[in-house]
Amino acid sequence: MKAATRVGVFGLLGSGNLGNDGSLEAVLGYLRAEHPAAAVDALCGGPEAVTTRFGIPATRLHWYRGEYRTASRAGAIASKGLGKLVDVFRTAAWVRRHDVVIVPGMGVLEATLPLRPWGFPYSLFLLCASGRLLGTRVALVGVGAATIGNRPTRALVRWSARLAAYRSYRDAQSRDAMRAMGVDTSRDEVYPDLAFSLPTPPTSAPSDSPGPVCVGVMDFHGGDDDRARAEEIHRRYLDGTIRFVRALVEEDRPVRLLTGDECDASVVAAILAAVDSPLVTAAEPSSLADLMKEMAAADSVVAIRYHNLICALKTGTPVLALSYAAKSDALMADMGLGAYCHPARELDADRLLEQFRALERRSAELRQTLSERNLAAAERLQQQFTDLTAALFPAADHTHAHATREAP
Repeated sequence: MKAATRVGVFGLLGSGNLGNDGSLEAVLGYLRAEHPAAAVDALCGGPEAVTTRFGIPATRLHWYRGEYRTASRAGAIASKGLGKLVDVFRTAAWVRRHDVVIVPGMGVLEATLPLRPWGFPYSLFLLCASGRLLGTRVALVGVGAATIGNRPTRALVRWSARLAAYRSYRDAQSRDAMRAMGVDTSRDEVYPDLAFSLPTPPTSAPSDSPGPVCVGVMDFHGGDDDRARAEEIHRRYLDGTIRFVRALVEEDRPVRLLTGDECDASVVAAILAAVDSPLVTAAEPSSLADLMKEMAAADSVVAIRYHNLICALKTGTPVLALSYAAKSDALMADMGLGAYCHPARELDADRLLEQFRALERRSAELRQTLSERNLAAAERLQQQFTDLTAALFPAADHTHAHATREAP
């Protein structure tokens, strides 16, 4: 009797980011539908949360439990350094137990938010190098990428991509970025973000009178290259968002504040305190499904996080993007809303309000556009999963070598 295929999933999963967990949910849905006999487990940031929610065994990504805390004392620095060495062997041992490892979506090849090379880029490199050395196929599926300025981070990301057995991207600019960083992308494909394959809740019929507006927020301090002015960027973003929400309240519009990560709670609290109106309430979403339910009931959405934008687009709700990276602009353009982007680093509440009113004037037209684009996205993602099966689950007489696509 042939043993079940052993599939691992890898990433910052179960750590409080709804977009990351949504990507995992999409890949698990594919595996359960197309490869129900596969034995699946995870190496991830929040193993307890992943096991509780998704019902799969999970192992902690890092040996050192304080990995994401700043190390200032000598003991903590030494422990973190030791952890980096121990993780070499822990990662290799975990990879060895699998036939296939999937990195489900996420921006694993980018540094559009603050990132240190010895953090997740190092972990991803260990994964991909272990896969190549041990003959386990590692697949970067529907991932995001961006050209990286920091040289150590860029090197780790480039080698991770080169060592992977399979790569696909969530937009064309991600593939272009990897090509610019020296990766041969001639056989790599582009598909919509994995979250577009998740179930969509029923939407409410638009009413004649102005209805609720969802405002997705983020604990935003700029990107990896903005560290010197991170607080200035955050203050401008927060002040502008408060002014925008206050303007909506003055027009008697109910506002529903949404998050995409646990760290966003401080921004919600600041807005609630500053506006101080019963018209402004906060949701407590625990999944992309929760976000989509909120957005499906809204007239329109203004959001900054990438997967908040996807949730609005997927429900067919007109959305205005507070764009902090080119990936948001590309997503909005692909879905026919390229005119409705506003720079998050230079948020201007008056200009944002003008764009928002223009968005709402075209609501009916934009909902039709989104309906058409969502159908196309669903078809492309079905092709993604078909291609993934061909690449990662070859016939029994194939070997791991058949999945190797690029020599290091």
